[in-house]
Amino acid sequence: MTLSPPFHPGSPEPAGTRFTLDFTATDDLDESTQRWTTYWDVERLCRGPEPAPGWVVADRAAVDTELGVLKTGKEADVFLLERAVPGTPGVVMAAKRYRSPEHRTFHRSATYTEGRRMRSTRSTRALEKGTRFGREVAAGQWASSEWEALRELWLAGVPVPYPVQIDGTEILMELVVDPESPDLAPAPRLAATRPDPERLRSYVEQVRDLLGALARRGIAHGDLSPYNVLAAGERLVVIDLPQVVDIVANPTGTDFLLRDCRNMATWFTRRGLAVDAEDLFAEVLAQAY
Repeated sequence: MTLSPPFHPGSPEPAGTRFTLDFTATDDLDESTQRWTTYWDVERLCRGPEPAPGWVVADRAAVDTELGVLKTGKEADVFLLERAVPGTPGVVMAAKRYRSPEHRTFHRSATYTEGRRMRSTRSTRALEKGTRFGREVAAGQWASSEWEALRELWLAGVPVPYPVQIDGTEILMELVVDPESPDLAPAPRLAATRPDPERLRSYVEQVRDLLGALARRGIAHGDLSPYNVLAAGERLVVIDLPQVVDIVANPTGTDFLLRDCRNMATWFTRRGLAVDAEDLFAEVLAQAY
């Protein structure tokens, strides 16, 4: 805004329009709930695929603010985190953080990772012995595995949350919301929904497509159930991907795929739409070879 008439230092303040400077200081953060954005602190391959969606906040002046816990688990907790430039609208993301060695118990069987290889023999031995260092390696291994799966599947068009970045054992990703809720609340797990017959049929076809898309890439989810599929209105989104299984290199890979099919078929059948797990398995497995 320009002052009129022109104002010069030392002269009386003119009557009329006054200029007020309004700003927000960003030097002082509440260290208990805030931090400067870490988006540019990580390497390029630790940021999400390009082009990034328009909602991703990449401004170096952005601040990350903790909003609370979304979900707790044995291996990782998921928090709500807002990233915004002070004074402007931001975006709320899901921050998945794998637990520290003192506060977690990794219960995932080593059979998930058969067929995977680690470069460091020291890390391999530590994992096998279950030492503190081994548990730290395990946390990093699961976080890295989930990050790579999210990137690969997002680029392939599979319905997963967009992965924003990974920093150590923290993954920031898209917060999947329910577009049919008045306040765009986080999408519920499929297990918590009661879809009508038409939507139930749509969900079955989406699950078929999802399982097939994974199989064509030579992998199975490994722990698929209605508890790690989100119902975002008419659309299903799969989450919790650290244990993806190579169904070719892993000797028990097809067993995991069969279990995934049975878990989903059982849920649909209980909701009133019969799905034969063996037929679903055969249909999906045929796409893997």
